[in-house]
Amino acid sequence: MAISLRRYLLIGILVPIGLFVVVDTVSLYRQALAAVNTAYDRTLLASAKSIGERIEAVGDGAAAQLRTTVPYAALEAFEADNRSRMVYRISSTRGELIDGFATLPMWRGQLPDRGPYAALVDFYDDVHESEPVRVAVLLQPVAMAQARVMAVVQVAETLELRRTLARQILLDTLWRQAVLVSVIALVVIVVVQRATRPVRRLSQQLQQRPDGQLEPLLAGDAPRELLPLIDATNSIMGRLQHLLDHQKRFVRDASHQLRTPLAVLKVQVQSALRGDVAPTQALQEISDTVDRAALLANQMLSLARVAQLRQQTPTASADWAQVLREVALDLSPLLADRNLDFDISTTTTQVHTHDWMLRELSRNLLHNAIKHCPPGGTLQVTLHSADQQALLCIRDSGPGISTELRERLFQPFSAGEARTGSGLGLAICHEIVLALGGRISLDNRISDGLICGLDATVRLPLADNNAA
Repeated sequence: MAISLRRYLLIGILVPIGLFVVVDTVSLYRQALAAVNTAYDRTLLASAKSIGERIEAVGDGAAAQLRTTVPYAALEAFEADNRSRMVYRISSTRGELIDGFATLPMWRGQLPDRGPYAALVDFYDDVHESEPVRVAVLLQPVAMAQARVMAVVQVAETLELRRTLARQILLDTLWRQAVLVSVIALVVIVVVQRATRPVRRLSQQLQQRPDGQLEPLLAGDAPRELLPLIDATNSIMGRLQHLLDHQKRFVRDASHQLRTPLAVLKVQVQSALRGDVAPTQALQEISDTVDRAALLANQMLSLARVAQLRQQTPTASADWAQVLREVALDLSPLLADRNLDFDISTTTTQVHTHDWMLRELSRNLLHNAIKHCPPGGTLQVTLHSADQQALLCIRDSGPGISTELRERLFQPFSAGEARTGSGLGLAICHEIVLALGGRISLDNRISDGLICGLDATVRLPLADNNAA
């Protein structure tokens, strides 16, 4: 199922924001937790210093012993509430317990090279009675008469309060981030709704249009990003309108042109049934009428096919010389029937086109020239390339064309001889040449001030490989 533009924009905007919020929340939580630890570590250090100040040495020399009196009430001042508990341990550097909780493991670490405090202190995490604790270690010097000894003061705090505070910071952060994401989502929804309004309006206009209405869409206040889509849609509608108009014109012309031969055929059949003409003559007249109707129908179908192929881009090239010689061979019976002096000269010429269009163009031009040549006349066909173009010239020895006929010769149903042609042959040639991006012209050939024939000239662009 295709995803909507609105959902696509929402996902594309909110997913990166959501990922950023998650990363930012984790980073912020870690920073807050580090700040909490720093603050509470100060409390542990203050407790260790308070205990260290109560340590004293009893005796002299090697018999001297460390003694201290630390009432538990001294630690209560540093306990924030009943959710945390503090214990301590005082020992010598050799691990001998002086006072405190023997269950608190002895410190075996090393002082950091550059700690956060000037005192000889270290902080680490440990376990006391199966419960995680945070421990502060203070190396407290104790002055004696003959020497100075070092006491190890450890103060540990359970993590209930720290964890509770960390969870509270996390919840507060998540709540704020959730509000932020909700606000962003709401803003995105509103903006996307307003941004896609022109698209919905255009869609509604298209859906409300009646069948056959292909007028261009009005851009109106459409955003700049939609203008290429509107232009492309209008272009497609223009082409569809052209095809629809051509189809309507074809149906109109077909119904009009086929009505006449059918009416003539009906009259001929009725005349033959009444016996007005001899059966052989009636059948011959009916055959001629059927031939003209068949020719008209075929040429109208060819004209329609040319219009269809004009909408398709040719995918291959064809050798016009080979096509032209094959068409001339097919029409050789007509050449022999009129006893024409026929000459053809061609060179290999590749043209980018549909093979059918090239064959239909050649057939119509040659057939038209043969039909207008007098019996025993001359007909010359030359094909060569010049100036990146394929140049075809068909020179007949017929009567040429009048100025009045020249102006409408390429229009459908404008036959030079109404009784022998349908007026579509040259119209088909003209449409094919235009579809292939070329030019066609018919020019009278003058000799001693008289018309001695007609030159049909066609110029088509060469295929890329041939042009190179």
